[in-house]
Amino acid sequence: MTTGYQIKDQEAAYYLTLQIVHWADIFTRKIYRDIVIDSLKYCQENKGLEIYAYVIMSNHIHLLARGGNSNLSDVLRDFKRHTSKRIIEAVQQKEESRREWLLMIFRYAARKHQRNNQYQVWTHENRAVEVYSNNFIEQKVNYIHNNPVVAGIVANAEDYLYSSARNYADLESVLDVIQVSRRWKTY
Repeated sequence: MTTGYQIKDQEAAYYLTLQIVHWADIFTRKIYRDIVIDSLKYCQENKGLEIYAYVIMSNHIHLLARGGNSNLSDVLRDFKRHTSKRIIEAVQQKEESRREWLLMIFRYAARKHQRNNQYQVWTHENRAVEVYSNNFIEQKVNYIHNNPVVAGIVANAEDYLYSSARNYADLESVLDVIQVSRRWKTY
């Protein structure tokens, strides 16, 4: 089923939202956030993924990214396939109090799609909106960085460890990004 958010220009930058099936709050645990970070680093180093902004929320991630020298759709497919496998392994092998509940959700989601075998972690759709102006970039970077503030997780965007707001504030960060030039707003 087409969602209307297809990546048509594989060389363009996109604002992306990748969500966990049934909005399951998997990223409340550091181990799963770190799987995403490690996988994004791999995609940067080995697949040419260019990340300009990101945030990992409890059940979804936002990226402002470009495929670089790779096909963005392929990079996202491989990223989701790899992280799904690693997340399932971690759920099964680590001390996870929600193990049965998470596996039930992932099994249930997999039954709805023929291309899944046993578990589905990510939704098949990627919300992808092509970057089309400097104002759009600024709006999306602000939105990405302020997501944890709006969710009540932190008071200041740069305090959230799993966000590129730290990069833009020149603080130590868990993932390198390519900072875009933009006007800073004062609130």
